[in-house]
Amino acid sequence: MKVPPITTYRDVEKTTAIESLIQEKIAKLEQVCDYVSSCRIVVETIHKRPSHGSPYRVRIDMTVPPSHELVAESNPAEANQYVELDTVIRDAFSRAERQLRELARKQRESERTTSHDLQDDTAFVVRIFRDQGYGFLKTLSAEEIYFHRNSVLHDDFDRLEVGTAVRFVAAPQGEQEAHASTVQIVDKPGHRAGESDNPFISPPLGWEE
Repeated sequence: MKVPPITTYRDVEKTTAIESLIQEKIAKLEQVCDYVSSCRIVVETIHKRPSHGSPYRVRIDMTVPPSHELVAESNPAEANQYVELDTVIRDAFSRAERQLRELARKQRESERTTSHDLQDDTAFVVRIFRDQGYGFLKTLSAEEIYFHRNSVLHDDFDRLEVGTAVRFVAAPQGEQEAHASTVQIVDKPGHRAGESDNPFISPPLGWEE
């Protein structure tokens, strides 16, 4: 964790056994999610002589980037039998672990979706200005995108010809025009669009040689 976990005891004796159990459970949370920003555990007595359930309550507050606040709490007040402190601790950490697993799963799905949205596109070189070191691609949907020689992988800028098929990654659009941040040749340099050896690459809509 970025910040060492903090454990606070309120009207509860801090013992080696309890502290060891909490450290063991914290380590397990870190295995589930190793980028937790902070973790605060409060172990307290809320009932001195309960007729049933447990006199203890354990609360775990966690912060997970970018701005998630997770809270897990255990206070088995409705249990028919007396519940020991170590059981309450285990239950609280079990709840915290479930929340972390669910959050981590959602974040992984979001990352996969983002990665899919940013996947490489196929295009063809339509104009190239060698002396100036830049050119333009036309995507399969007929969109034209600027690229610079520094964006061409493997120093292959001089191998590009009009009609060469490439794969590229579109840079995020801000105040500037969209441009290709990465350009990689996927067809033989100089091939015309209609001569591609790749059956999955077709000329863009409205393509004209």
